[in-house]
Amino acid sequence: MEDKTIERLADAYLGELRRQRRGRFWWRFAFFTVLLLTLLGWWGDDQHPGGMDGAHTALIEIHGEIGGQEGVVADAVIYSLNEAFNGHQVKGVVLRINSPGGSPVAAGQIYDEIRRQRALHPNIPVYTVVDEICASGGYYIAAATDKIFVDKASLVGSIGVLMDGFGFTEVMKKVGVERRLLTAGESKGFLDPFSPRDATEEQHARQLLAEAHTQFIDAVREGRGKRLKAQPGVFSGLIWHGASSIKLGLADGLGSLEFVAREVVKAEEIVDYTQPEDLADRLTRQLGVAIGTSLKPWTTPRLH
Repeated sequence: MEDKTIERLADAYLGELRRQRRGRFWWRFAFFTVLLLTLLGWWGDDQHPGGMDGAHTALIEIHGEIGGQEGVVADAVIYSLNEAFNGHQVKGVVLRINSPGGSPVAAGQIYDEIRRQRALHPNIPVYTVVDEICASGGYYIAAATDKIFVDKASLVGSIGVLMDGFGFTEVMKKVGVERRLLTAGESKGFLDPFSPRDATEEQHARQLLAEAHTQFIDAVREGRGKRLKAQPGVFSGLIWHGASSIKLGLADGLGSLEFVAREVVKAEEIVDYTQPEDLADRLTRQLGVAIGTSLKPWTTPRLH
């Protein structure tokens, strides 16, 4: 009996030692993780482009869908614009855009910030350099800049708005599925894909699209001014190659990022001010987009 008691006490003591060791391990792990992140943060601050001493061109990359799940975040671009326009020895800002479009809200927010920064810093020009494509929401943003440079094969334009979805009523009839939709508010099931088409709702959707399209057109006209040629089809949603976009006044000339920095801004050194999105923000945004998509069978108006 005494031997068993001693054995149990020894086991308990050894178990407590193991728990203490595990506890110390995790505390040390947490400490060194925080220390590493802090050091990385300090290093990042030291490497901040705002610390550049020589005259340079500030670059901001806008790649992907505007406001999309894996695309461009308006807040990140706005932060980058603020850093670039307030950077030491920045002689000009260049947005390099490769985007098919996206959210009119996000595009409008970036457009407004470019105009605001340009008014605050009249001596710092801002240009767009188009990569493969600058369409719809991407072009909305570009229209706020002083000049737009393209490659002759770039795709430019698509000044239009769309809202898309599907209708499943005929399929439901064939498979014998009954739709049971309860709402408080006669239009709460707006454009529900499992309900018959409603002329009043479709008319309202068209009105929404028309209003967003008018806002887009007004922004382009304000940004491009007299350079924009009054030709049929410019605001129809069509898209053009870079060479044709210059003739229409949608762009100003041919030129790469290096060309614009060297020949237009006159500051050949290029410094990237693009604000990267951290992992936590990206995961949160993806979750929000996924939830929003699951709740909305029809998309909101998009500049695509």
